[in-house]
Amino acid sequence: MTLDITVDVRSAVPPFEQIRRQIATVVDAGLLPPGSKLPTIRALAADLGVAAGTVARAYTELEAAGVVVSRRRTGTVIAENPGRAPVGTAVHDAAAVLAQRVRADGLDEDAAVAVLRAALARLP
Repeated sequence: MTLDITVDVRSAVPPFEQIRRQIATVVDAGLLPPGSKLPTIRALAADLGVAAGTVARAYTELEAAGVVVSRRRTGTVIAENPGRAPVGTAVHDAAAVLAQRVRADGLDEDAAVAVLRAALARLP
C-alpha cells in the first residue's frame, strides 16, 4: 500500500500532527500491517513539501505511542504490536466505500469528517 498523506497548510492543525494522525489512522484501520516500511523522513518531507524536521517529529510521536519502530539500518516500520485494536472488517469496508464516495463527490477531508460526525450524533 502506498501512503496517501496530504498536508493542508491552511489548517489550524500543525503539519506534523496532520502527518501523525493520518499514519496512525492507516495503521488503526489495518491498512499497513506490522513490519511495513514507511518512507524515509527525507522522502516523505520532499513528497509533502514540508521540512524534514516536521516528518521527523511525526515519526517520533508515533514511535513514542508504540505505533512505529525506527531503526538505523531498516528505517521506520510499523510496530509488531501497535497497541491498538484493529477496526472491524465491516467498519473498514464501510470506511473504504465512504472514502471513495467522498472523493467522487469532490468533498474535502474536513467536510467528510463533519458529515460522519453528524451521522454519529444522530444515533441513539
